[in-house]
Amino acid sequence: MIKRILPLASVLLVFGCAQTDRAQQYQDGEFTKLLNKTEVIESNQPRNFNSFANQADEVIKKSPSMAKVYQPLYEQLEAWAIQSGDPAQLANFGVQAAQLGGGDNKGNVLFTGYFSPVMELRHKPDETFRYPVYALPDCSQDCPTRAEIYGGALNGQGLELGYASNLIDPFIMEVQGSGFVHFEDDDTLEYFAYAGKNNKAYVSIGRVLIERGEVPKEKMSLKAIKDWVMQQDEQTVQELLEQNTSYVFFQPQDAAPVMGTAGIPLLPMASVAGDRSAFPMGTPILAEVPLLNADGTWSGAHELRLLIVLDTGGAVKGNHFDLYHGMGDFAGTQAGHYKHFGRVWKLGLENSATESPWALPPEKK
Repeated sequence: MIKRILPLASVLLVFGCAQTDRAQQYQDGEFTKLLNKTEVIESNQPRNFNSFANQADEVIKKSPSMAKVYQPLYEQLEAWAIQSGDPAQLANFGVQAAQLGGGDNKGNVLFTGYFSPVMELRHKPDETFRYPVYALPDCSQDCPTRAEIYGGALNGQGLELGYASNLIDPFIMEVQGSGFVHFEDDDTLEYFAYAGKNNKAYVSIGRVLIERGEVPKEKMSLKAIKDWVMQQDEQTVQELLEQNTSYVFFQPQDAAPVMGTAGIPLLPMASVAGDRSAFPMGTPILAEVPLLNADGTWSGAHELRLLIVLDTGGAVKGNHFDLYHGMGDFAGTQAGHYKHFGRVWKLGLENSATESPWALPPEKK
């Protein structure tokens, strides 16, 4: 299960008011609520519904309880995607919609990205692979800080799961909360699941680099952090990472599909992490997802996608979704660029358990 401490963009910094190059559209007027009843959706963006049916099938196969609630809605959405695909025609298939008001109350909803890293390790240390990755110690009351761990506080306890060739790769996997590991010495693949953390304060190293003037705020991304790190000596990198006193421990498992909080295998660009108080696990959304250029800038276009909320994140609240990009370095580069805006509609099916998608439990209104 992916148990991320914060979505990737939140590792870098907490973004404030963005400019229009972050893909805001400012076209829907003022909203008064998180979820706003919508009679007709008007969108002429390019459509890509290719992955929805496969992601919906995973939900139905893996979770009978979720299938009971969402299968009728999924089936209607699949029929709509095949027969029409025009958002204005959703009501003809019994599908209801509620548009998100956005953080600016103008319909602009933040998309960040996350991925499943693949880290190269060795079982035994050598001159290159000498940075340990640890299992959870017995320290629930008084765990060491990151600096203390780097200084050897866990040495001699038999907690080493493997050894990396640098400090930044394990750090990135900590941020993601889990990931895949390739052991170079015997060519095996394992999945490192989240096992726990040291319960120390989390500090964004992206924010630290911005405050120190090392990376401009407008250029901050995961790639920018890695580029900066690769130009520094070991002591400088360690000092930066030690600013984040929080530390995550892992538990090795056999390689398996990447799972979200809902316990459902996640498919790239088909699933998102969302705020479960408004989007219960399994909720489908229709989203105008911003399309980015290779350098992470907004292309000027959006793409209409059907996505399913199957994961959560500590900073994914309200008008914010974290889009799963897949596994490996390329997915990581793509995910690291995402801090852009699109429009989003929560979907439901009339006369079913998901009807009235604009409604929230009384305590959440």
